[in-house]
Amino acid sequence: MNDDTFVVRRPRPPETAVLGVILPIPEPWAQLLVDWRTKVGDPQARVVPPHVTLLPPTEVPVADRSAIRAHLADVAAGHPPFDMHLSGTGTFTPVSDVVFVAVARGIGNCELLANDIRQVPLARALSFPYHPHVTVAHDVPADMLEFAYSGLQELSAEFRVQHFSEFEQTADGGWAVAGEYPLTGPAH
Repeated sequence: MNDDTFVVRRPRPPETAVLGVILPIPEPWAQLLVDWRTKVGDPQARVVPPHVTLLPPTEVPVADRSAIRAHLADVAAGHPPFDMHLSGTGTFTPVSDVVFVAVARGIGNCELLANDIRQVPLARALSFPYHPHVTVAHDVPADMLEFAYSGLQELSAEFRVQHFSEFEQTADGGWAVAGEYPLTGPAH
């Protein structure tokens, strides 16, 4: 299991919510990645949109939601839009059976955003060092991991990142957008 797994389906007290923060992948690449995830049999293919995780699923008190929204708005206001380039594939095997599309450009921007987001009121430790990527196969047989790894090896997607999204886990275990935060900070 890796830290960006947007599965977390366990009972939780009604006074808490599970949030995650992501950089969504735009079209036409989003549908391409959903199609690949579906093709390899990944159970999260239609539940979790293609993304780069900034904050993995994190349980928070519902009473902290307004402070969290203010924090996320402040973080977004401190970071400018940036260019991202996704290129090729990688894997976390043998630590975790995951194949991903690699972030070739924008890594530093992702790291800075993720670090700033993971401050109070969203401070938390990670199980693994932060590594921005887009998961394309997880919890699938080894031959399907290899199929995704080989099949997306030549992928190249370039786009401008203009915002990040806050997701909240729904009662059925799915994920719904809870807010979008435009990056409006000054250029570095």
